[in-house]
Amino acid sequence: MEADFSEMRNELQSWDALWRRIQLECQQLHAELLKMREYEDMHAIQIKHQSSCVQFAEQLQNKNTELLLLAQSQEHQREELNKIRNHIYREEQSHRSEQERMKTEISDLTEELHQKEITIATIMEKASLLERQLKMEVEIKDKLLAKQQLLDFRYKVIKSENMHLKEMV
Repeated sequence: MEADFSEMRNELQSWDALWRRIQLECQQLHAELLKMREYEDMHAIQIKHQSSCVQFAEQLQNKNTELLLLAQSQEHQREELNKIRNHIYREEQSHRSEQERMKTEISDLTEELHQKEITIATIMEKASLLERQLKMEVEIKDKLLAKQQLLDFRYKVIKSENMHLKEMV
């Protein structure tokens, strides 16, 4: 996209340069026209040869025609230049809005990632706490089981002694 903008800018600069050359030529032609009019005025006063006057008038007419053609060309180039400027402006606006949309999207994704990181940290903290609680409960259950086994063993011993005593009685 940057290459397109660069190409459009280069084209715009080339149109600007052409526009300046045309303006310079128009100024030169205008100056020549003024000179020719001065010469025409002088020749009108000092008319010696009608043929030179006719030739000068033809040249003047040709220069006028050339000037008109250049003016038309200049107007056409001005229109083209404006079209190119408008196109570049629209492209730049589109590019800016796309950049803004991407910045917003990146910001939203960054915020979402931050929230997920917070959630993960909270879950990890809770998991660690639950793991400690589970270990403590397992230790308590192991102790209770050991006590239960000891009590069962004592019960069997006492029961065995009782049976032995009953048999003796």
